[in-house]
Amino acid sequence: MKIMRVEKTLVSTNRIEAFGHRPLLVVQERAGGIRSVAVDAVGCIPGDWVICVGSSAAREAAGSRDFPSDLTIVGIIDRWTAEGST
Repeated sequence: MKIMRVEKTLVSTNRIEAFGHRPLLVVQERAGGIRSVAVDAVGCIPGDWVICVGSSAAREAAGSRDFPSDLTIVGIIDRWTAEGST
């Protein structure tokens, strides 16, 4: 599991049918870090700190072992202060 911050929504109108209508979000582990795309399984908004799972856990959390995801958001953190912030 990873703690990440939701940066913004990713709009993708042309995508494979297996994704259905699940939201895709751009997330980062830290400011200025590498961005990743995660499937939103819990209803996040930009600015939320979230818990993400990867690999087979990401597919299960998104709803199916056959789901094409390698990163899924499984929880919203109520209170979190990133290291180095005030």
